[in-house]
Amino acid sequence: MQVGIDTVEIKRIDSLIKNQERFLERVFSEKEQEEFIKRNNKTEHIAAAFCAKEAFSKALGTGIVGFNLNEVSLLHKENGKPYLAFTGKAQELVKKSNLSFDVSITHTESIATAIVIAFQGEYL
Repeated sequence: MQVGIDTVEIKRIDSLIKNQERFLERVFSEKEQEEFIKRNNKTEHIAAAFCAKEAFSKALGTGIVGFNLNEVSLLHKENGKPYLAFTGKAQELVKKSNLSFDVSITHTESIATAIVIAFQGEYL
């Protein structure tokens, strides 16, 4: 089992959204952006998704190498449970790793945090 964790100040993500023209497109998948719209584009949700990507890279053990951040998506099941979905090179790395991933996120008014646990086998 491997664990990755990340925390970010929400005002930092807010600044990136406002000051970097293509930040959302470069970092988040279309499906994530659709979820953000459903959640009224609240920065705390965007920050939590950003943390999940960073925590995933730490749990995988590679850092953000060999894949693009927008290939790792933090999505939610109908009951609200968050999960990670992968495309492109990130999906290839996950398949090669033979790991499954579970994610938990939280935020306050000022910070967002995500933890990702990587483990062998299928998650039940």
